[in-house]
Amino acid sequence: MSPRPGLARLATLRRDIIVNMLLGSWLVPPPLRVSALRRLGMHLGEGVNVRARCFFGGTDVQMGARTFVNYGCFFDNSASIVLGSDCQLGMEVMLCTSSHELGPASRRAGADAPAPIVVGPGCWLGARSTLLPGATLGAGCVIAAGSVVTGECPPNGLYAGVPAKRVRDLS
Repeated sequence: MSPRPGLARLATLRRDIIVNMLLGSWLVPPPLRVSALRRLGMHLGEGVNVRARCFFGGTDVQMGARTFVNYGCFFDNSASIVLGSDCQLGMEVMLCTSSHELGPASRRAGADAPAPIVVGPGCWLGARSTLLPGATLGAGCVIAAGSVVTGECPPNGLYAGVPAKRVRDLS
């Protein structure tokens, strides 16, 4: 027998209150926040720092050692999100794993179509950049502030724009 829908919603509400309201508060120091997120099921490496006001839609998140997540970042979590070691996320970066298939004219947002996001080690995502479902960044990429990544970014490149395009190679 499956659990009643009301109980599932209650469990989600409870998790959201703990993760996104209490742990996301300015009053919780980052080391305590990271420790609590680990206990809730996220895989966070040593030296990870998650600042206040970040939103987590679930716990299928992995962050490598020494990754820094600045204020107000958004982790959709309809699918997994993997950040390599030594990544830096600027303020209000959005990691959006959820999307929809194109539906008929009567309802264009069709069936759910989530896809994971993978960010290689050493990447820097500028403030308010957005990674869409299925985005994959190779090691050492830089995503310019405000850019929107829609697919794959090969390693060691600077990407900018909407959609993000490789602007130049990085050594």
